[in-house]
Amino acid sequence: MNDKSARLGRGLAALIGDIAPVETVKSEESSGVRQIGVEQIIANRANPRRKFDDAQLEDLTASIKEKGVMQPILVRQSEENSEVYELIAGERRWRAAQRAGLSHVPIIVRQVDDKEALELAIIENVQREDLNSIEESMGYEQLIEQFSYTQADLAKVIGKSRSHVANTLRLMKLPEQVQDMISNGDLTAGHARTLITSNQPLKLAKKIITNGLSVRQAEALHQKEGEVVVRKAKQGSQKDANTIALEKRLSDALGFEIFIDDKGNKGRVSINYKSLEQLDDIVARLLRQ
Repeated sequence: MNDKSARLGRGLAALIGDIAPVETVKSEESSGVRQIGVEQIIANRANPRRKFDDAQLEDLTASIKEKGVMQPILVRQSEENSEVYELIAGERRWRAAQRAGLSHVPIIVRQVDDKEALELAIIENVQREDLNSIEESMGYEQLIEQFSYTQADLAKVIGKSRSHVANTLRLMKLPEQVQDMISNGDLTAGHARTLITSNQPLKLAKKIITNGLSVRQAEALHQKEGEVVVRKAKQGSQKDANTIALEKRLSDALGFEIFIDDKGNKGRVSINYKSLEQLDDIVARLLRQ
């Protein structure tokens, strides 16, 4: 693991992983926990999480009304105003505390720059599974584009496989209508994985929603439509139908476009990639690293 990944892993363990509930902290001053007014906290504009389930927020609000905020909110001091603090992690708790009518909440202040704050906000949400698939994909894109992360860095830091990171990033290539369906919860993460490998993701997405298809049913429908494509391809192609079917099977399994040039007892297998990150992923899989 490179220095950046190792540092972030340690940072999450220290900053987020096991912060003790306020009730168990004997001395808030010695633990770094202190109370401030809810109005002194502002949202993190870089937080990848955009949607908050209202029912879940109401449940948390009810819990906070009864027992208070059990886990401190992680913040950093605003550069513009020393009396204001920007959220790093814990926005749902902060929102629920306001709904519950609390005047003060427990916080832990950390001195981090914009880069570290964004990293922690994204990774904390991903590790807690608080993001929908589209928000997760947008978060990965932010780290890659703004801070030159590789897919390998992300996989190590968040504890996911490279293929998970690669396939999640591919969601951003889906039509905007499909992305909205995923963000709104009309389609699950399992459905999203099926749509990634579909040649007609919007058409398939509409069928899934209209017919209330499960992930397994959606996969079966996708496979059936793929078989139709294979039959049509056979009619206008010199390739054997079995070869075309194998190309599709490999493409779906690996997440990359595969071509087989069969010449009897010999031939060639080609893997198409669209970025150096994808090439890095292919090389790693072939070397089994």
